[in-house]
Amino acid sequence: MKYYLYAMGAILCWASLPAATGSGLADLSTEELMFFSFTSASIFLYVQDIILTRSFTLFIPNWKCSLLGVWGVFAYHYVYYIALSYAPLAEGTILATTWSFWIVVFSSVIHFKRLKFSIMLTALVGMIGAVLVISSRNNLIFSSKYTLGYLLALSCGLIWSSFSVALSHIKMSREPMTAFTIFAAILSALLYLATMPHTVPSRSSLFAATYLGVVPLGLSFFLWNRAVTKGNMVIIGFLSYLTPPLSVLLVALIHGEAISDQVLIGMMVIIVASIGGRFSLSKSDNRKND
Repeated sequence: MKYYLYAMGAILCWASLPAATGSGLADLSTEELMFFSFTSASIFLYVQDIILTRSFTLFIPNWKCSLLGVWGVFAYHYVYYIALSYAPLAEGTILATTWSFWIVVFSSVIHFKRLKFSIMLTALVGMIGAVLVISSRNNLIFSSKYTLGYLLALSCGLIWSSFSVALSHIKMSREPMTAFTIFAAILSALLYLATMPHTVPSRSSLFAATYLGVVPLGLSFFLWNRAVTKGNMVIIGFLSYLTPPLSVLLVALIHGEAISDQVLIGMMVIIVASIGGRFSLSKSDNRKND
């Protein structure tokens, strides 16, 4: 049970970003955003490691695991930020959010050695719920002129889902997310230097990037790693569909904005899909054990 609480903690970290930063990240380029956020994330995670392990020694995974970390942590976020610069926010976010769907699908195939129709159906229903929430304030228009952005956003879903599922099947002596994040910070620094000059960011932009680094990146990475390495990935995939509605709810709560009926309906659809997916998984496991 605690591993699903870790997953919910990571999901809340991601959901808190719009409410906490508002439009503070809008003035930063992709290179600036990567540099400032990953620098603060790596510092946060390294200090946390020192406190938890009482050691200054940094755990470095083997080269294969390190490449996986660069793929999941650096590549995902770089491609995601680029995608949103080439596609409208709502449409890009919806396509990037498909990582929840792919986690359920990939994990189901690995768990049952085949793609179960019931799991596939509930995963699609959950995706529909997420689309309802994300599109609540926007008229969705998928235009061919944003094809590159759409493809990049879709690839984000495949990158993060493949990283998460692969991470769940790798045994390591210590948690690797600090090293993964430091790798991302180094690559982001090189990217930042390669695209010089940059203007000095405003105080609000620096705060927003630091918050992104410490909470939606740093803390969420720590919690997500603990969730995926011990919990059932199919269930975690369903839980991750809650990120968009929780994001909207936190914005409404903190900034006093109204919540539309479409958001509430979308959230109910996600909850129903999650319960249905959990029931289908339990029923399949019982048959498997009989």
